[in-house]
This record gives sequence, C-alpha cells and structure tokens, in this order.
Amino acid sequence: MSRLQINQLSKQYANGVKALDAVSLTIPNGLFGLLGPNGAGKSSLMRTLATLQQPDSGTVFFDGVDIHQHPQRLRSQLGYLPQDFGVYPNVSASKLLHHLAILKGLLNQRDRREQVDALLQQTNLYTVRKQAVSTFSGGMLQRFGIAQALLGNPQLIIVDEPTAGLDPKERNHFHDLLSEIGEEVVVILSTHIVEDVYELCPQLAILASGKIIAQGSPAHLTSTLQGRVWGKTIPNDTLPQYQAAYTVLSTRRFSGKRQVLVLADECPEAGFEPVSPSLEEVYFSVLPETKQETVC
Repeated sequence: MSRLQINQLSKQYANGVKALDAVSLTIPNGLFGLLGPNGAGKSSLMRTLATLQQPDSGTVFFDGVDIHQHPQRLRSQLGYLPQDFGVYPNVSASKLLHHLAILKGLLNQRDRREQVDALLQQTNLYTVRKQAVSTFSGGMLQRFGIAQALLGNPQLIIVDEPTAGLDPKERNHFHDLLSEIGEEVVVILSTHIVEDVYELCPQLAILASGKIIAQGSPAHLTSTLQGRVWGKTIPNDTLPQYQAAYTVLSTRRFSGKRQVLVLADECPEAGFEPVSPSLEEVYFSVLPETKQETVC
C-alpha cells in the first residue's frame, strides 16, 4: 500500500510570507482531507507535493522515495487537479484527453483509446466527448479535470478545492467519484469546505498560517469538544455582546432569529443548551488559536 510521508516541510516566498511552517504528516492509502481557510497555505503545500516548487527545508517521501530528489519518478505516478484548471479552446474532451495522455507517456494508441474512453465513461462525459471542453459547465469541467488526473493510473492524486462553485448535484457526483477513486490509491483533498472533508475523509488535518493545528479522524476530533459546545437563540442585535463575553464558534439564522454556538467548559448562562459538536465546530474552535496571514 502507498504512503506519503511529509517531514518538517517549510516554504517562504520572496515577499516574506511563510507559506509552510514545519509541516509534518503521514498520509496513508485512501482519502485524506486537508482543511483550512483561504490563505492557510493549502495550495502552497499541494504545489510542493506535486513537485511544482521546491521547499526551503524538509523532505517528502512517497513509497520511500524522496520526491524532490527524484521528481520525474513522482510525476509518473501523480494525478493533479489544481485549483485553477485551464483548457485549450475549441478542443473536444476526447481529443484533449488523448493529447494529455500522450504527454503522460501513454504512447500505445489502442491502450490510450481504451483508457480515455473508460475515463470519459467513469466521469459521465462520454456522451459529450466531441464537445469543446471550453464550453463545459463548472461541474463538467471539474469532472474532466478528474479524468485527466486519472490518466496513467496514478498512485498519488491531489485535488485542490475541487467542489468550489459546484451546485449540490454536481458536488454529490464529484464526491461519488472521489470515493470510488480513493479505495486503492492515496488521494489528498484540499479544501476550505468542512462538509466535503466530513463526508469523504476518514483522516484529515487542519492547516492555518502554514502550520498543522489539528489532525485525526472526524470522530476523534469531534469527541474532543463533547460537552463543551453550547447553543442559544438570541436577538440579532445582541450578538456583539456574546462575541465580547464568550468564545463564539459560529452563528446561524433560525426562523428569523439567530442561534449562537459558543465554546465553554460549563453552561455559559441561562438559556444555553448543550449541542453535539460537528467537524465545523472543531474547525472554528482551533482557528482562533492561530494568527491568520494571507498565503498563496
């Protein structure tokens, strides 16, 4: 089984921003979630793992091989869907996949055709295979992105913010695809959408300001807040008072009023009731402990 080992990885850009600060992770076979706000350093980590940039310090081993000492070996096993995925104009899905397959070294015409057709079927794009990819909807384009990432049967797949902007139907379809793919290879899902990670990933890490601030299974992380999350419905104009007095994790509108969730070891005041914590509460509970900076 494949495994990715990240050891004390650091990266600082020329403008002085420290994008990655001694990041260490062990990522096993299957789906692994990397959760963090915009600017946390997720894309910087993904680019480093894809060997698109060198770290300042630290190492990354995939199946025991240093990926930055042997980048071509990693690239031959890599499927990558970046946050911004561009395509050639006026080129059909089938032709573009064939072109990308050749670039990945799939030179046998018969084998290439079989793999391209199979991926178009798997991503539900076969019926539009002759349509220009540049005319695809956002969901279709993301599915094409997964298809190109799967060319060559990669053992490490990196997807960066894959469901941003997708409607619920496309998002669910994308989840099904990732779940199917993640059964046999290492898949890293980088996102700021908590629900994506909760639904898909048995293990995750939370990244903020270039540092890993929490990691584990969703069940383990939520158990750390058991009995410490409290909810109350309040008038809208009193929210600033609660924010000043308590650690407010999140607020939600409910029947024209606002429900506030706070973190406290005991009931904050009359009217609060215990709330079973979700991964979202875990996420917001750890983020205030770090200083947020803007990172690419």
